Amino acid sequence: MNLTAQIAKHFRDVHFGKNWTSVNLKETLTGLTWQQATTKIYSLNTIATLVFHINYYVSAITMVLKGEPLTAHDKYSFDLTPIQSQEDWENLLNKTWNDAENFAKLIEQLPESKLGEIFSDEKYGTYYRNLHGIIEHTHYHLGQIVLIKKILLESQEK
Repeated sequence: MNLTAQIAKHFRDVHFGKNWTSVNLKETLTGLTWQQATTKIYSLNTIATLVFHINYYVSAITMVLKGEPLTAHDKYSFDLTPIQSQEDWENLLNKTWNDAENFAKLIEQLPESKLGEIFSDEKYGTYYRNLHGIIEHTHYHLGQIVLIKKILLESQEK
């Protein structure tokens, strides 16, 4: 398995399972209602906002992998359109799963020689750094989602 295929697998694993940590986004979010996903716990972001935030960067890097310029801005990365129904929530999840699979396919198609090249702008480093960064970013926010979900479910049991 070449390096880009391994990176794609690592990305898929954090979204769909079989990763080293045994925690993934899809299983963690399965069964959550839109009300749970949008419930504010303390001053933390909602689960829905974190899902949007994770996928915001996946979508942005996807465009670069397709040869387009990087147009994402951090200030918009939490701008989730309000989730007001189960359908809205499921649409966000479906977009996340579809975008993740498309992203992984684009990584697989990337020549290994591209990994050492500058990604979009020198200040962002290499393709390798950005692809691993998106995986690290997903794991980081997945950890937050797991904790928020645990707090939420325990508070609903009382």
